[in-house]
Amino acid sequence: MTDTTDKLQFKDRELFWPPADELTETAERIRAKLGDWPATLAPWRLCLTPPDAPNGGDLIIVTDAAPHLANIARWMTEGAGVIEAKGDDPQAALVTLHLGGERYALAGSQAEDWIPALAAFLDCGFDPHDALVLALAWRDGDEQKADAWPVDIARFPRVLGLPDAPARPFATCPQKLGLYPVLPSADWVERVLDFGVKTVQLRSKQTDSPELTREIERCVAAGRKHDAQLFINDHWQAALAAGAYGVHLGQEDLREADLNALAAAGIRLGLSTHGYFEMLTALHFRPSYIACGAVFATTTKSMPTAPQGMKRLARYVQLLDGVVPMVAIGGIDGAVLPDVLATGAGSAAVVRAVTEAADPAAAVAALRKAFTQ
Repeated sequence: MTDTTDKLQFKDRELFWPPADELTETAERIRAKLGDWPATLAPWRLCLTPPDAPNGGDLIIVTDAAPHLANIARWMTEGAGVIEAKGDDPQAALVTLHLGGERYALAGSQAEDWIPALAAFLDCGFDPHDALVLALAWRDGDEQKADAWPVDIARFPRVLGLPDAPARPFATCPQKLGLYPVLPSADWVERVLDFGVKTVQLRSKQTDSPELTREIERCVAAGRKHDAQLFINDHWQAALAAGAYGVHLGQEDLREADLNALAAAGIRLGLSTHGYFEMLTALHFRPSYIACGAVFATTTKSMPTAPQGMKRLARYVQLLDGVVPMVAIGGIDGAVLPDVLATGAGSAAVVRAVTEAADPAAAVAALRKAFTQ
């Protein structure tokens, strides 16, 4: 493996405040074993004590936020964040990130090197809440491994403050869902199922109405006719009433949808995720599958995060292998599908590659062929 130490972006900037040579050396050693990643656009600085004049790139680490409450709101309005690390037992650490008006609370183990590990994962371009997840999954000495990247889900922290998961796990679906077209109407669903596809999703832009109810009922009937996995995006009440095979929800829906009712009815649940923190959130609810993306830039919907890219997708596949089925989604077409599948992903969602194809039947046939090569 090529030594990336000389390429580190933080060698020429202040990484810790006050300066901490030993932590910097450890961070450099860890970062060198994580591989080549696009340079971070945010020059984060980890503050071991509150600085007199925080800047927008500061993450201020405290053991108790209470004495700093008067300042935390000001720090955050200036773009800084606060990491509250509580607990004397490193095996039962409580770590909370306050950033951008959001609170990310985690419980897990805390390696002695978790702070330099955090610096290294930030330098790999991960947002602070995802870098913090990886830092808490880090174990001292991991840099001695041939592959140091955390991929054992048992070592990852858990997200605190979530609603209770349903009493029973969601029903399972095939480990590899294969080609997964996301379609705008019942006409499209019926058409694509006629092409032989076995997993589809209705993502209708209609609001709740009798017309939408009829669309969903048509899709459910078509799914049963073809013995296919038919998922309904967002409209879980109508999907539940129609007896749909599955529902796909975003993270923002988790506190509003009646997950107990969906699980009790045997409906499968797919959840969208955009990084490690959201994956841990999704896993808490024991879904049928997790969608990871957007892998590439997409124009089909507004995304809350930058494209994940292939390197991250490959790591997500490793983490979720044997844990839950995973669907890659976002900007995937026939040109990149072979590379997506080469990561080990067993399913890929597509939108425009089907709905904007000059010959949808031929496009579907070519996309399906990629899964057999």
